[in-house]
Amino acid sequence: MCSSDTGSGPLSRHPHTLAGLAAICGLAFVIYLALCDPVTSPAPRCWFNAMTGLQCPGCGSQRAIHAMLHGQIADAWHYNAALFFAVPLCILYAISPRRLRPMLYSPAALLAIAAAIAAWFIGRNL
Repeated sequence: MCSSDTGSGPLSRHPHTLAGLAAICGLAFVIYLALCDPVTSPAPRCWFNAMTGLQCPGCGSQRAIHAMLHGQIADAWHYNAALFFAVPLCILYAISPRRLRPMLYSPAALLAIAAAIAAWFIGRNL
């Protein structure tokens, strides 16, 4: 018999496990981008761009992170300026204190983020 209790999985009993795994994956990705140039390495390419010719909101992020890690801030901005706003926002969401979470996850905040992503997508493809 299936249980509909969503709070009974192994990750729900150890909430820091998922955060730790995400941090390890993120660190591995940053190390990879620090060592390998995404332009010349076999880094994954954007399937959306390959299929449509349009730049998705994340297009250029690998090159931007690589450039940032090598101190080329202007190049990073050119590759994907939204990354300069998205990374701090993701960090805020990851480490936000419990008292800030209702505001961060409010419909207004999530709608504002979705609108900013949509505006970035439209603006960079005009």
